[in-house]
Amino acid sequence: MHAVTRDADTRMRKCIDSFKNEIAKLRTGRANPSVLDHIRVDYYGSDMSINQVANINVTDARTLTITPWEKKMVQVIEKAIMNSDLGLNPVTTGEIIRVPMPALNEERRKELIKIVRTESESARVSIRNVRRDANTAFKAMAKDKTITEDEERRLNDEVQKLTDKFITEVDHLLSVKEADLMAI
Repeated sequence: MHAVTRDADTRMRKCIDSFKNEIAKLRTGRANPSVLDHIRVDYYGSDMSINQVANINVTDARTLTITPWEKKMVQVIEKAIMNSDLGLNPVTTGEIIRVPMPALNEERRKELIKIVRTESESARVSIRNVRRDANTAFKAMAKDKTITEDEERRLNDEVQKLTDKFITEVDHLLSVKEADLMAI
């Protein structure tokens, strides 16, 4: 396997991993601390995730409890959760923030499916961008006469097969997540 093809394979795998992380954040009605992983708060001038400034626990199947390590972080965390795209309404009682997870109604499920589809399209675009970069590299190599035109075509075909394989994997992950979201 050519070095550029290996690099393309590695970068495409990273696109898949990133997509898996993004769809794992989308909740399916159960409380899960990872839902809050992508929410960032300002902590003494640094951008940090909530789990770096507070303890996050699952109280019951539908409630997360956040206990900030510093009292002044309560309002900051609460505001960050409210402003996030998750549609959650935290309730503060003193130094503890409770985040009830609303039940997934049909409308919310459809919203989440739209988000998953958008994420899957982003993953596909990222994979295609890796393909484009690899093909550009091959074209430059052919122009510099480091590989022949036949080799360039063969390597382009190899990268296209990799692209097809990873896009198929994105489609599979998408259908699994959609089924998971629609299951009651």
